[in-house]
Amino acid sequence: SSEVLEAIENVIQDVFESLSKKQAPVLTVTRRSDWRNIEFKDSVGLQMVPYCTTKQIRSDCPRSATKFALMLKILSMIYKMVQSNTYATKRDIYYSDTQLFGNQSVVDNIINDISCMLKIPRRSLHILSTTKGFVAGNLSYTEEDGTKVNCTCGATAVTVPSNVQGIKNLNSHAKFILIVEKDATFQRLLDDDFCIKLSPCIMITGRGIPDLNTRLLVRKLWDTFQIPVFTLMDADPHGIEIMCIYKYGSVSMSFEAHHLTVPSVKWLGLLPSDLKRLNICKDVLIPLTKQDQNKLASIQKRPYIACQPMWKKEACTNLLFLLEIMAASKMKAEIQALTSLSSDYLSRVYLPNKLQFGGWL
Repeated sequence: SSEVLEAIENVIQDVFESLSKKQAPVLTVTRRSDWRNIEFKDSVGLQMVPYCTTKQIRSDCPRSATKFALMLKILSMIYKMVQSNTYATKRDIYYSDTQLFGNQSVVDNIINDISCMLKIPRRSLHILSTTKGFVAGNLSYTEEDGTKVNCTCGATAVTVPSNVQGIKNLNSHAKFILIVEKDATFQRLLDDDFCIKLSPCIMITGRGIPDLNTRLLVRKLWDTFQIPVFTLMDADPHGIEIMCIYKYGSVSMSFEAHHLTVPSVKWLGLLPSDLKRLNICKDVLIPLTKQDQNKLASIQKRPYIACQPMWKKEACTNLLFLLEIMAASKMKAEIQALTSLSSDYLSRVYLPNKLQFGGWL
Protein backbone atom coordinates (compact mmCIF):
# COMPACT_ATOMS: atom_id res chain seq x y z
CA SER A 1 0.00 0.00 0.00
CA SER A 2 2.75 2.43 0.89
CA GLU A 3 4.45 1.73 -2.41
CA VAL A 4 1.28 2.56 -4.34
CA LEU A 5 0.64 5.73 -2.35
CA GLU A 6 4.23 6.87 -2.81
CA ALA A 7 4.10 6.25 -6.55
CA ILE A 8 0.92 8.35 -6.92
CA GLU A 9 2.35 11.10 -4.70
CA ASN A 10 5.43 11.28 -6.94
CA VAL A 11 3.22 11.79 -9.99
CA ILE A 12 1.26 14.57 -8.29
CA GLN A 13 4.47 16.18 -7.02
CA ASP A 14 5.73 16.38 -10.60
CA VAL A 15 2.47 18.09 -11.57
CA PHE A 16 2.87 20.66 -8.76
CA GLU A 17 6.50 21.31 -9.65
CA SER A 18 5.54 22.00 -13.26
CA LEU A 19 2.83 24.40 -12.14
CA SER A 20 5.22 26.18 -9.78
CA LYS A 21 7.52 26.77 -12.75
CA LYS A 22 4.54 28.00 -14.79
CA GLN A 23 4.92 25.04 -17.12
CA ALA A 24 2.10 22.87 -18.42
CA PRO A 25 2.06 19.55 -16.49
CA VAL A 26 2.44 16.36 -18.53
CA LEU A 27 2.06 12.66 -17.80
CA THR A 28 4.41 10.31 -19.63
CA VAL A 29 3.01 6.88 -20.50
CA THR A 30 4.44 3.95 -22.40
CA ARG A 31 3.09 3.08 -25.83
CA ARG A 32 1.67 -0.26 -24.69
CA SER A 33 0.39 -1.42 -28.08
CA ASP A 34 3.55 -0.65 -30.05
CA TRP A 35 5.29 -3.84 -31.18
CA ARG A 36 8.60 -1.93 -31.12
CA ASN A 37 8.31 -1.90 -27.34
CA ILE A 38 7.77 -5.66 -27.13
CA GLU A 39 10.27 -8.49 -27.05
CA PHE A 40 9.77 -12.24 -26.79
CA LYS A 41 11.37 -14.29 -24.04
CA ASP A 42 10.71 -18.01 -24.12
CA SER A 43 10.33 -18.34 -20.33
CA VAL A 44 7.96 -15.37 -20.02
CA GLY A 45 6.33 -14.63 -23.35
CA LEU A 46 5.75 -11.13 -24.66
CA GLN A 47 7.28 -8.51 -22.39
CA MET A 48 8.19 -4.85 -22.59
CA VAL A 49 11.73 -3.89 -23.45
CA PRO A 50 13.63 -1.93 -20.75
CA TYR A 51 13.57 1.34 -22.66
CA CYS A 52 10.23 1.87 -24.38
CA THR A 53 8.99 4.62 -26.63
CA THR A 54 6.59 6.86 -24.73
CA LYS A 55 3.96 9.48 -25.36
CA GLN A 56 3.05 12.56 -23.37
CA ILE A 57 -0.42 13.30 -22.10
CA ARG A 58 -0.28 17.08 -22.01
CA SER A 59 -2.55 19.33 -20.01
CA ASP A 60 -2.17 22.20 -22.49
CA CYS A 61 -3.08 20.28 -25.63
CA PRO A 62 -6.76 20.17 -26.65
CA ARG A 63 -6.40 16.59 -27.88
CA SER A 64 -5.01 15.24 -24.62
CA ALA A 65 -6.19 17.66 -21.91
CA THR A 66 -9.33 15.62 -21.21
CA LYS A 67 -7.35 12.40 -20.80
CA PHE A 68 -4.87 14.21 -18.54
CA ALA A 69 -7.74 15.31 -16.28
CA LEU A 70 -9.34 11.86 -16.27
CA MET A 71 -6.03 10.21 -15.35
CA LEU A 72 -5.70 12.55 -12.35
CA LYS A 73 -9.31 11.82 -11.41
CA ILE A 74 -8.75 8.05 -11.42
CA LEU A 75 -5.41 8.42 -9.63
CA SER A 76 -7.25 10.24 -6.85
CA MET A 77 -9.85 7.47 -6.66
CA ILE A 78 -7.11 4.83 -6.45
CA TYR A 79 -5.33 6.80 -3.73
CA LYS A 80 -8.49 6.94 -1.60
CA MET A 81 -9.21 3.22 -2.09
CA VAL A 82 -5.68 2.20 -1.11
CA GLN A 83 -5.82 4.46 1.96
CA SER A 84 -9.17 3.01 3.07
CA ASN A 85 -8.35 -0.56 1.97
CA THR A 86 -11.44 -0.71 -0.23
CA TYR A 87 -11.82 -2.08 -3.74
CA ALA A 88 -13.77 -1.20 -6.87
CA THR A 89 -14.26 -2.79 -10.27
CA LYS A 90 -13.56 -0.93 -13.49
CA ARG A 91 -17.32 -0.92 -13.95
CA ASP A 92 -17.77 0.77 -10.55
CA ILE A 93 -15.37 3.52 -11.54
CA TYR A 94 -17.17 4.11 -14.84
CA TYR A 95 -20.58 4.31 -13.16
CA SER A 96 -19.28 6.74 -10.55
CA ASP A 97 -19.60 9.41 -13.27
CA THR A 98 -20.75 8.06 -16.63
CA GLN A 99 -21.08 11.53 -18.19
CA LEU A 100 -17.52 12.42 -17.23
CA PHE A 101 -15.92 9.22 -18.55
CA GLY A 102 -18.15 8.81 -21.61
CA ASN A 103 -17.78 5.04 -22.01
CA GLN A 104 -16.25 2.02 -20.29
CA SER A 105 -13.37 1.63 -22.76
CA VAL A 106 -12.03 5.06 -21.75
CA VAL A 107 -11.82 3.93 -18.12
CA ASP A 108 -10.26 0.57 -19.06
CA ASN A 109 -7.56 2.20 -21.18
CA ILE A 110 -6.68 4.81 -18.56
CA ILE A 111 -6.42 2.20 -15.80
CA ASN A 112 -4.02 0.13 -17.89
CA ASP A 113 -1.98 3.24 -18.70
CA ILE A 114 -1.79 4.14 -15.01
CA SER A 115 -0.77 0.60 -14.04
CA CYS A 116 1.97 0.64 -16.68
CA MET A 117 3.09 4.19 -15.78
CA LEU A 118 3.39 3.37 -12.06
CA LYS A 119 4.83 -0.09 -12.79
CA ILE A 120 2.34 -1.55 -10.33
CA PRO A 121 -0.03 -4.47 -11.14
CA ARG A 122 -3.65 -3.41 -11.48
CA ARG A 123 -4.87 -5.57 -8.60
CA SER A 124 -2.42 -3.72 -6.29
CA LEU A 125 -4.19 -0.51 -7.29
CA HIS A 126 -7.32 -1.97 -5.62
CA ILE A 127 -9.10 -2.15 -8.97
CA LEU A 128 -10.78 -5.46 -9.73
CA SER A 129 -11.95 -6.73 -13.10
CA THR A 130 -15.47 -7.96 -13.68
CA THR A 131 -15.08 -11.70 -14.08
CA LYS A 132 -16.62 -13.61 -16.98
CA GLY A 133 -14.69 -16.89 -16.73
CA PHE A 134 -15.73 -20.21 -15.14
CA VAL A 135 -13.79 -22.97 -13.42
CA ALA A 136 -14.83 -26.54 -12.58
CA GLY A 137 -13.29 -29.84 -11.60
CA ASN A 138 -11.04 -31.19 -8.89
CA LEU A 139 -10.28 -27.94 -7.09
CA SER A 140 -11.11 -26.25 -3.81
CA TYR A 141 -9.85 -23.04 -2.26
CA THR A 142 -10.64 -20.34 0.26
CA GLU A 143 -11.44 -16.80 -0.86
CA GLU A 144 -9.96 -13.75 0.84
CA ASP A 145 -13.08 -13.22 2.98
CA GLY A 146 -12.93 -16.82 4.26
CA THR A 147 -15.56 -18.28 1.93
CA LYS A 148 -14.74 -21.89 1.06
CA VAL A 149 -15.25 -22.80 -2.59
CA ASN A 150 -15.55 -26.32 -4.00
CA CYS A 151 -15.39 -26.60 -7.78
CA THR A 152 -16.51 -30.24 -7.88
CA CYS A 153 -17.53 -30.98 -11.42
CA GLY A 154 -21.26 -30.99 -11.95
CA ALA A 155 -23.96 -29.38 -14.04
CA THR A 156 -22.80 -25.90 -13.06
CA ALA A 157 -19.41 -24.25 -12.75
CA VAL A 158 -17.94 -21.71 -10.33
CA THR A 159 -17.27 -18.14 -11.43
CA VAL A 160 -13.59 -17.27 -11.46
CA PRO A 161 -12.94 -15.16 -8.33
CA SER A 162 -12.66 -11.41 -8.78
CA ASN A 163 -9.65 -11.27 -6.46
CA VAL A 164 -7.45 -14.16 -7.56
CA GLN A 165 -4.52 -12.81 -5.59
CA GLY A 166 -6.48 -13.21 -2.35
CA ILE A 167 -7.42 -16.90 -2.67
CA LYS A 168 -5.54 -19.40 -0.54
CA ASN A 169 -5.55 -23.03 0.65
CA LEU A 170 -5.75 -24.32 -2.93
CA ASN A 171 -6.21 -28.09 -3.01
CA SER A 172 -6.45 -30.43 -5.98
CA HIS A 173 -5.60 -33.93 -7.16
CA ALA A 174 -5.97 -32.94 -10.82
CA LYS A 175 -3.64 -34.49 -13.35
CA PHE A 176 -3.94 -31.60 -15.80
CA ILE A 177 -5.67 -28.29 -16.53
CA LEU A 178 -7.82 -27.91 -19.65
CA ILE A 179 -8.50 -24.39 -20.93
CA VAL A 180 -11.59 -24.37 -23.15
CA GLU A 181 -12.17 -21.49 -25.55
CA LYS A 182 -15.96 -21.44 -25.65
CA ASP A 183 -18.59 -21.56 -22.95
CA ALA A 184 -20.79 -23.93 -25.00
CA THR A 185 -17.99 -26.52 -25.31
CA PHE A 186 -17.12 -26.07 -21.63
CA GLN A 187 -20.75 -26.73 -20.61
CA ARG A 188 -20.94 -29.78 -22.89
CA LEU A 189 -17.86 -31.29 -21.25
CA LEU A 190 -19.43 -30.60 -17.85
CA ASP A 191 -22.61 -32.39 -18.91
CA ASP A 192 -20.50 -35.35 -20.07
CA ASP A 193 -18.73 -35.50 -16.66
CA PHE A 194 -15.40 -35.16 -18.44
CA CYS A 195 -13.64 -33.91 -15.28
CA ILE A 196 -14.02 -37.26 -13.54
CA LYS A 197 -14.49 -39.90 -16.26
CA LEU A 198 -10.97 -39.81 -17.71
CA SER A 199 -8.95 -38.62 -14.72
CA PRO A 200 -9.26 -35.79 -12.20
CA CYS A 201 -8.72 -32.46 -13.92
CA ILE A 202 -9.49 -28.76 -13.70
CA MET A 203 -11.40 -27.07 -16.53
CA ILE A 204 -11.37 -23.33 -17.13
CA THR A 205 -12.99 -21.15 -19.76
CA GLY A 206 -12.51 -17.46 -20.41
CA ARG A 207 -15.58 -17.60 -22.68
CA GLY A 208 -13.60 -16.32 -25.65
CA ILE A 209 -10.82 -13.80 -25.20
CA PRO A 210 -9.94 -14.27 -21.51
CA ASP A 211 -10.35 -11.52 -18.94
CA LEU A 212 -7.52 -10.66 -16.56
CA ASN A 213 -8.88 -12.75 -13.67
CA THR A 214 -9.10 -15.91 -15.78
CA ARG A 215 -5.52 -15.48 -16.93
CA LEU A 216 -4.39 -14.82 -13.36
CA LEU A 217 -6.14 -17.97 -12.14
CA VAL A 218 -4.57 -20.16 -14.83
CA ARG A 219 -1.15 -18.83 -13.84
CA LYS A 220 -1.83 -19.29 -10.11
CA LEU A 221 -2.97 -22.89 -10.64
CA TRP A 222 0.10 -23.64 -12.72
CA ASP A 223 2.42 -22.07 -10.11
CA THR A 224 0.68 -24.01 -7.32
CA PHE A 225 0.31 -27.49 -8.80
CA GLN A 226 2.87 -27.59 -11.64
CA ILE A 227 0.69 -29.87 -13.77
CA PRO A 228 0.30 -29.83 -17.58
CA VAL A 229 -1.89 -27.10 -19.06
CA PHE A 230 -3.71 -27.84 -22.32
CA THR A 231 -5.87 -25.63 -24.53
CA LEU A 232 -8.92 -26.67 -26.54
CA MET A 233 -9.65 -24.07 -29.21
CA ASP A 234 -11.32 -23.74 -32.58
CA ALA A 235 -9.13 -24.56 -35.59
CA ASP A 236 -9.28 -20.99 -36.82
CA PRO A 237 -7.19 -17.82 -36.44
CA HIS A 238 -9.32 -16.52 -33.57
CA GLY A 239 -8.77 -19.73 -31.59
CA ILE A 240 -5.03 -19.58 -32.21
CA GLU A 241 -5.01 -15.96 -31.06
CA ILE A 242 -6.73 -16.85 -27.78
CA MET A 243 -4.35 -19.76 -27.20
CA CYS A 244 -1.38 -17.43 -27.72
CA ILE A 245 -2.78 -14.99 -25.13
CA TYR A 246 -2.72 -17.72 -22.46
CA LYS A 247 0.72 -18.97 -23.51
CA TYR A 248 2.57 -15.80 -24.53
CA GLY A 249 0.40 -12.92 -23.32
CA SER A 250 -1.00 -9.91 -25.14
CA VAL A 251 0.75 -6.80 -26.40
CA SER A 252 -1.41 -4.38 -24.39
CA MET A 253 -0.72 -6.22 -21.10
CA SER A 254 2.91 -7.18 -21.79
CA PHE A 255 4.04 -5.05 -18.82
CA GLU A 256 2.41 -7.68 -16.55
CA ALA A 257 3.55 -10.75 -18.50
CA HIS A 258 5.34 -12.34 -15.52
CA HIS A 259 2.00 -12.67 -13.68
CA LEU A 260 -0.24 -13.63 -16.59
CA THR A 261 1.46 -16.04 -19.01
CA VAL A 262 1.96 -19.80 -18.81
CA PRO A 263 4.75 -20.61 -21.30
CA SER A 264 4.28 -24.37 -20.86
CA VAL A 265 0.73 -24.32 -22.31
CA LYS A 266 0.23 -27.07 -24.91
CA TRP A 267 -2.02 -26.84 -27.97
CA LEU A 268 -4.17 -29.96 -27.60
CA GLY A 269 -6.76 -29.23 -30.25
CA LEU A 270 -8.57 -28.66 -32.44
CA LEU A 271 -5.43 -28.81 -34.63
CA PRO A 272 -5.77 -27.91 -38.30
CA SER A 273 -4.19 -31.26 -39.17
CA ASP A 274 -6.97 -33.03 -37.22
CA LEU A 275 -9.50 -31.89 -39.80
CA LYS A 276 -7.94 -33.98 -42.54
CA ARG A 277 -6.95 -36.84 -40.24
CA LEU A 278 -10.54 -37.24 -38.99
CA ASN A 279 -12.11 -36.63 -42.40
CA ILE A 280 -14.30 -33.84 -41.08
CA CYS A 281 -17.17 -33.29 -43.48
CA LYS A 282 -17.04 -29.94 -45.28
CA ASP A 283 -20.77 -29.54 -44.68
CA VAL A 284 -20.18 -28.78 -40.98
CA LEU A 285 -17.59 -26.06 -41.57
CA ILE A 286 -18.36 -22.33 -41.54
CA PRO A 287 -17.27 -19.42 -43.75
CA LEU A 288 -13.69 -18.19 -43.66
CA THR A 289 -13.63 -14.40 -43.82
CA LYS A 290 -11.08 -11.92 -45.08
CA GLN A 291 -10.62 -10.87 -41.46
CA ASP A 292 -9.65 -14.46 -40.61
CA GLN A 293 -6.98 -14.45 -43.31
CA ASN A 294 -5.57 -11.14 -42.06
CA LYS A 295 -5.55 -12.39 -38.47
CA LEU A 296 -3.64 -15.55 -39.38
CA ALA A 297 -1.13 -13.60 -41.46
CA SER A 298 -0.57 -11.29 -38.47
CA ILE A 299 -0.01 -14.22 -36.09
CA GLN A 300 2.53 -15.82 -38.41
CA LYS A 301 4.68 -12.68 -38.25
CA ARG A 302 4.81 -12.54 -34.47
CA PRO A 303 8.12 -13.31 -32.71
CA TYR A 304 6.87 -16.33 -30.77
CA ILE A 305 5.88 -18.23 -33.93
CA ALA A 306 9.48 -18.17 -35.16
CA CYS A 307 10.54 -19.80 -31.87
CA GLN A 308 8.01 -22.62 -32.24
CA PRO A 309 8.70 -24.49 -35.50
CA MET A 310 5.99 -27.08 -34.86
CA TRP A 311 3.47 -24.33 -34.10
CA LYS A 312 4.50 -22.54 -37.27
CA LYS A 313 3.98 -25.74 -39.24
CA GLU A 314 0.47 -26.06 -37.85
CA ALA A 315 -0.22 -22.37 -38.50
CA CYS A 316 0.90 -22.80 -42.09
CA THR A 317 -1.20 -25.95 -42.38
CA ASN A 318 -4.12 -23.97 -41.02
CA LEU A 319 -3.60 -21.20 -43.55
CA LEU A 320 -3.13 -23.50 -46.54
CA PHE A 321 -5.92 -25.84 -45.53
CA LEU A 322 -8.41 -23.09 -44.83
CA LEU A 323 -7.53 -21.32 -48.07
CA GLU A 324 -7.99 -24.62 -49.88
CA ILE A 325 -11.38 -25.14 -48.23
CA MET A 326 -12.34 -21.54 -48.91
CA ALA A 327 -11.52 -21.93 -52.61
CA ALA A 328 -13.78 -24.99 -52.80
CA SER A 329 -16.57 -24.25 -50.33
CA LYS A 330 -15.63 -21.01 -48.49
CA MET A 331 -15.61 -22.77 -45.08
CA LYS A 332 -13.52 -23.14 -41.89
CA ALA A 333 -13.66 -25.32 -38.71
CA GLU A 334 -14.84 -25.00 -35.10
CA ILE A 335 -14.72 -27.52 -32.25
CA GLN A 336 -18.41 -28.25 -32.79
CA ALA A 337 -17.46 -29.84 -36.12
CA LEU A 338 -16.55 -32.98 -34.15
CA THR A 339 -20.20 -33.58 -33.35
CA SER A 340 -20.63 -34.57 -36.98
CA LEU A 341 -18.78 -37.78 -36.06
CA SER A 342 -20.95 -38.39 -32.97
CA SER A 343 -22.64 -36.24 -30.35
CA ASP A 344 -20.13 -37.20 -27.62
CA TYR A 345 -17.08 -37.70 -29.86
CA LEU A 346 -15.19 -34.83 -28.19
CA SER A 347 -15.35 -36.20 -24.64
CA ARG A 348 -15.55 -39.95 -25.44
CA VAL A 349 -12.93 -40.29 -28.19
CA TYR A 350 -11.10 -37.14 -29.22
CA LEU A 351 -9.84 -35.81 -25.89
CA PRO A 352 -9.05 -39.22 -24.29
CA ASN A 353 -7.01 -40.25 -27.33
CA LYS A 354 -5.22 -36.95 -27.48
CA LEU A 355 -4.30 -37.04 -23.80
CA GLN A 356 -3.30 -40.72 -23.85
CA PHE A 357 -1.17 -40.70 -26.99
CA GLY A 358 0.31 -37.21 -26.72
CA GLY A 359 -1.45 -35.55 -29.63
CA TRP A 360 -0.52 -31.97 -28.80
CA LEU A 361 2.02 -29.31 -29.76
